[in-house]
Amino acid sequence: MKLSREEVLHIVLLARLGLTETEVNRLREQLSNILENFEVLQQVDTTDIPPTAQSIPLQNVMRRDDEVACSLPQSQILANAPQRKENFFRVRAVLE
Repeated sequence: MKLSREEVLHIVLLARLGLTETEVNRLREQLSNILENFEVLQQVDTTDIPPTAQSIPLQNVMRRDDEVACSLPQSQILANAPQRKENFFRVRAVLE
């Protein structure tokens, strides 16, 4: 499926991209190639294949057991504060 220049410009507008004419032409070619690949995939018979959300089992590899540790001293935490008032961070008011 070949995209027209107007369709690509509409996509560029929706994505809020500022592209040169050369980039628009290159994007038109690349998007057209992607859509042609999807057309080929749509021809594959998948009637006997059950739908899957994940092709591999999910597992959280980032989570570790919580460990109890001492916190830093308050003076060390406040040492890099741009502004402080007594033992607190001083920040500009957000709400009126």
